[in-house]
Amino acid sequence: MNKKISIDLSLMDENERTGSAGSQVYYLTHQVSKLTSHLELHPKDYSSQRGLWKLLGKRKRLSIYLSDKNPTLYNRVIKNLSIRGLKGR
Repeated sequence: MNKKISIDLSLMDENERTGSAGSQVYYLTHQVSKLTSHLELHPKDYSSQRGLWKLLGKRKRLSIYLSDKNPTLYNRVIKNLSIRGLKGR
């Protein structure tokens, strides 16, 4: 639980919650990295591949929402997580 609080405080302002779009993007990125390392060991695990695709789609939708509502927070989250930004945004 302390890890979640410290990550949220480093990404967001103090008044943001763990359910905010920025923190959800962080947690989805963490899940994506875990699934990616699992798929490197088990390349034919198609159920995990489908789960990874679903997580990536959800992260993309949240990133679009975040870039529309709060571009400064979006840029900060993308920079801190070192993930690619959205095309054309």
